[in-house]
Amino acid sequence: MANPTATLRTTLGDIRIELFRDRAPKTVENFVNLTRKGFYTGVSFHRVIPGFMVQTGDPKGDGTGGPGYTI
Repeated sequence: MANPTATLRTTLGDIRIELFRDRAPKTVENFVNLTRKGFYTGVSFHRVIPGFMVQTGDPKGDGTGGPGYTI
């Protein structure tokens, strides 16, 4: 069975990510729940290193925010 996917919609195009529920069940469940609640809607990429990586998911926009709990 194929892993579920999620699509991050950005102003520069879509990014499709694969969710590995069998390897990280709590992380995937948390991501899906936050997504359904709209937690990530309108959140910017707060860290960009060209050719390497981007980071997003922080409503404060500086890398220190979060949903108010840890998993």
